[in-house]
Amino acid sequence: MDKQQLPPLCDKFQLSTSHKLRIAVYSHDTMGLGHKRRNLLISQTLGASALDADILMISGMSEANNFSMFPGVDCLTLPALHKNSNGEYRSRRLDISISEIINLRSQVIRTTVESFTPDVLIVDNVPRGVMGELDSTLEYLHDRGQTYCILGLRDILDEPSAVRLDWQRRHNDLVIQDYYDAVWVYGDPSVYDSVKEYNFAPETNAKLHYMGYLDQTARLKFVEAASKRALESLNLPSERLILCSVGGGQDGAELAEVFAKTKFPSHTYGVLLTGPFMPPAVRQRLQEQADRRLDLSVLEYFPEPTLLIERADRVIAMGGYNTTCEILSFQKQALIVPRIKPRKEQLVRAERLQAMGLVDMLHPDRLSVETLSGWLKQPDKLPKARDRVNLDGLTRIPEFLAQNIAVTHSYI
Repeated sequence: MDKQQLPPLCDKFQLSTSHKLRIAVYSHDTMGLGHKRRNLLISQTLGASALDADILMISGMSEANNFSMFPGVDCLTLPALHKNSNGEYRSRRLDISISEIINLRSQVIRTTVESFTPDVLIVDNVPRGVMGELDSTLEYLHDRGQTYCILGLRDILDEPSAVRLDWQRRHNDLVIQDYYDAVWVYGDPSVYDSVKEYNFAPETNAKLHYMGYLDQTARLKFVEAASKRALESLNLPSERLILCSVGGGQDGAELAEVFAKTKFPSHTYGVLLTGPFMPPAVRQRLQEQADRRLDLSVLEYFPEPTLLIERADRVIAMGGYNTTCEILSFQKQALIVPRIKPRKEQLVRAERLQAMGLVDMLHPDRLSVETLSGWLKQPDKLPKARDRVNLDGLTRIPEFLAQNIAVTHSYI
């Protein structure tokens, strides 16, 4: 395919440092594992690149420690937040108020950044951090003037009217104008044109670069032997494999329970990956259902889900960014049953990709054993996503930094 023309590169950002390039990656991580997995893959890619960098991930997901880290990449875990289906935040584990935990997280982030002195800061998705917890840190870095700040956005944030209202309320365009040097969109405008859809301010558009979707086959380069052994230990039959994935699992119970009751075609085996946040009572019901079948396994957690995607013949999943990228990257026949609240991001993404013939979509209101069975009976069709979608994001990211940041080392 013809690659999307990227905006011109800005003048090089001059850094003078007495250490290796230092990159901090912030992810607020309030719902599911998606943000964490995306930023881990970006960090691993940067750590394995020619940039010769140390990368510190600042994350609100303690489950980060379940993921393998690449040399040169480490993680600091913030006290965890939780976002419910209404979009409201609260402390996930500590019995403290939301104002207390945001203040605590804000101080930890600021202290960490002051000590680590990053040359580059990559902020995931939320310009000011959740509930403004990055405000103090952004002001500090701006006054210091030695850190190149990047805002990384997934391809689709929400439906346009909701994004415009949210960004206006949070003054995001002004924050980007004052504190950020670049905005990366991990997507392809031929699928979704953020500039056109969201009506960003001209100053934001001038800093915006479409990086391309993140090719999930790259995860295979970072898979540890333990993850490969975990796949082997499942003793999956040689039959056709149907994988059902519901992300972190906190809002995937309905899809999981319907899948567990669905009759599969002959010579087909199902694997249901529930995620670590699925309520225990639901997980127990699913396991009891699987115990009554010979063609279904239920997994709460798997160290590298990409190995299951690679192995699967078909995928039924919610429509999170990472899972969708995995489906596109491995060119799997997939049925997306998107989340529709508190954001419609997954619905919009699934609708666009369905229109391009790259996935099938089922609205959650139509979810039933009959609809899943009907889809599984459909003829095989392998979408050629790589011919239609730019998946070069992980190549573009280190190239962008190399082209835009000049580092001079001054050793005392």
